[in-house]
Amino acid sequence: MKSHISNKEKYIFLIVSFSIWFPHFIYLPILSPYIESMGGTYIFIGIVLSSYGLMQFILRLPIGISSDLLKLRKPFIILGILLSATSCFIFALTDSLGWILFARSLAGVSVATWVVFAVLYSSYFTDKEVHRAMSSISFVVVLAQLLGMIFSGYIVNAWGWHAPFWIGGFVGVFGAVFAFFIFEPKESDSRVPLKLKDLLTVMKEPHLLKVSLLSIIAHSIIFTTMFGFIPTYVTSIGLEEKDISLIVFAFMIPHAIATLFMGNVVVLRLGKWKSLKCAFLLTAICTLLTPFVESKIMLGVLQGVNGFALGLLFPLLLGMSIEFITHEKRATAMGVYQALYAIGMFLGPLIAGILNASFGIAAGFFFAGILGLTASGLIVMWGTKKSYKQMGKYPMRL
Repeated sequence: MKSHISNKEKYIFLIVSFSIWFPHFIYLPILSPYIESMGGTYIFIGIVLSSYGLMQFILRLPIGISSDLLKLRKPFIILGILLSATSCFIFALTDSLGWILFARSLAGVSVATWVVFAVLYSSYFTDKEVHRAMSSISFVVVLAQLLGMIFSGYIVNAWGWHAPFWIGGFVGVFGAVFAFFIFEPKESDSRVPLKLKDLLTVMKEPHLLKVSLLSIIAHSIIFTTMFGFIPTYVTSIGLEEKDISLIVFAFMIPHAIATLFMGNVVVLRLGKWKSLKCAFLLTAICTLLTPFVESKIMLGVLQGVNGFALGLLFPLLLGMSIEFITHEKRATAMGVYQALYAIGMFLGPLIAGILNASFGIAAGFFFAGILGLTASGLIVMWGTKKSYKQMGKYPMRL
């Protein structure tokens, strides 16, 4: 640990990290039914949901490169927090579908700064402790997701549709104040700016492209289901808004457990590629079965299993994305990986929204389930006996 970085400074950074994610997840479970209640079609809901990922796909690499060229991290972090709060306040103050699309797009711009968060926080630690640093900051992300999504439905049931947006906005303001006290080590100024030739070299790495494609599929599934149309499905089968929180709870607890602890256990027993294949098969089955379940208990069980399967995928894919990349190019690889998987965050819900509008809400789940089966097929095609036996421990997703 770098001796001049105190625990207090690390805790401040973790609080700020929590404050950029919590505002977006406290309203996410109710976003699609909220838009539907305002007259938004499934296609429009898909566009709104996909705009979040589209902004990240467009801006993550430019933000990372700009940060390296300017040799600055803190201003980007402060800007990201302020945009997060602004997005929530726009949601809270408008009933216009157009402004809702703008607010969700702004949320995507906000979290596109996450690459800078990861780079600055890792600079608080020595090279040997970077994995521990990523685990700590990733736990904060999971905690923000868990707390925000669990309480969302209850908040709406008690205080109305706009309450989560107001709460998220004030949490963002709180985080922005703390962001001014973030410590940026001077040695971060010595980082070598990214070069175009390095970026192109990394982007041609076959292993990185394969893992990124699988991550695109995984993000398409989660942003089509739990972060997309599962809340709408809950209300469409006659359950109440408060029941959304119960389904979210059933998903997020196994998801967090798998992300934090179980991934390494499964990988150690099965190997990386076989673990991926099993997890994709499991999430595909759960997603394909979802439209046939109308019982609250059974839906909760199904989403719990799905949450666990998806929780295995993300940390494993993250570790695999950089395992064959040289140390000096891993930051570039991570930027490429994060930008590419954002494709799934906007393309998945967009296509699902179009399918739902044409064939009913079950169509989106069938689409996501087929994606899971496709990923399993790709893994079987790519995997070799040698790769199945490879084992290792990986950091958690950023």
